[in-house]
Amino acid sequence: MRVEREHASKTEDHSHSEDENQHACSPIESTYNDFLLQKISEIFNKTEKEAFLIASDQKRPTTIRINTLRETRESVIKKLINRGINIEPIKWNNCSAVVYNSDIPIGATPEYLAGSYILQSPTSTLAAIALNPTENETVVDMCAAPGGKTTHLAALMNNTGTLYANDVCPNRALSLVANLQRMGVTNSIVTVLGGRGLPYSSVDKVLLDAPCSGTGVISKDQMIKRNKTEKDIKKLQYQQMALLLKGFDMLDAKSASSVLVYSTCSILVEENEYVVDNLLKKRKNARLVETELPIGEEGFKSYRGWVFHPSLRMTRRFYPHTHNTDGFFIAKIKKIGFTDEEIAERKRGSEKKSPENEKNQKKKEKKMGKPGRKMKSEERKERKERRKERASQNITVKSIRRDNE
Repeated sequence: MRVEREHASKTEDHSHSEDENQHACSPIESTYNDFLLQKISEIFNKTEKEAFLIASDQKRPTTIRINTLRETRESVIKKLINRGINIEPIKWNNCSAVVYNSDIPIGATPEYLAGSYILQSPTSTLAAIALNPTENETVVDMCAAPGGKTTHLAALMNNTGTLYANDVCPNRALSLVANLQRMGVTNSIVTVLGGRGLPYSSVDKVLLDAPCSGTGVISKDQMIKRNKTEKDIKKLQYQQMALLLKGFDMLDAKSASSVLVYSTCSILVEENEYVVDNLLKKRKNARLVETELPIGEEGFKSYRGWVFHPSLRMTRRFYPHTHNTDGFFIAKIKKIGFTDEEIAERKRGSEKKSPENEKNQKKKEKKMGKPGRKMKSEERKERKERRKERASQNITVKSIRRDNE
């Protein structure tokens, strides 16, 4: 697919923002700090903003993802209904279900303890669905804990291939290991490393569910309304851009299935489209492709006086007031061959290892003499001189004996 490469440049403002200073804050708006309220106002028009704020104050329905390594969705739902739980499958994926009410804790049923399902937002499942790993591939989950997406990847891979599950936090990695064991995952290798220090290369697929502000899941943490600042967002943005570059560089450029999925539970453009557009600038062999997801709104192509790469329309946004689920963002990125820099580096490496260069190197070493050879030559010379000296001494002794006789 041919894509024009005209990246972010200044242009007129195409956002939906309105001058909020002309209106008094509503009670719900007063629960937000000025910075975050302004950011939300820049994304939505007045009606949509109000709907988003209301939805973010409402508790989301409890949802589960069925672990198909253990059972089918139908069999798990049937068992939970028999336990008196009011539950229905979600229509737009084949692995999730929504729990309307339950007299017993949904995280304490025999099915949960046996690893038949995990508590997980349905939009969160879309990251693994978009990545679409297949059997016997090599996959990296860069920020894996607590394991919802990792266990989903393992199920899609049918416990084959190799799944590297990494998290920078040791305590979170413990919860990751616990979920992997509970859900019967056997193809994973767990590491505790900083994402930018991961040693993997030439992998088939990468999932980067990046650390973010959580502005899409305010219903789970109301403190986000007050404690997120511009400094926090800039710090997260820098981290997200660095992790995305690292994740992309781990992909195998020779693999036709070489794909990375970038996701966040943030609605802010600074953490989403801006970060992906930065990758397209830095890596000329990066291409956005369609996520092929059944729901979601198109990503921003312009925002607050900036125009992003046209292909950003292929990213997907999810909102609590639109999809009745957590706010989320997903981008699917394909690696197309090597960059000019990578080709030059590979050429330099192959030249160093060529038979002609190795032959010339051996000739050079022979001419100069290796330290080991030089040492042996000096030792032989010293031995020869000592033999001559002893021979001379023997001749002198024999001569003296003859004279005495």
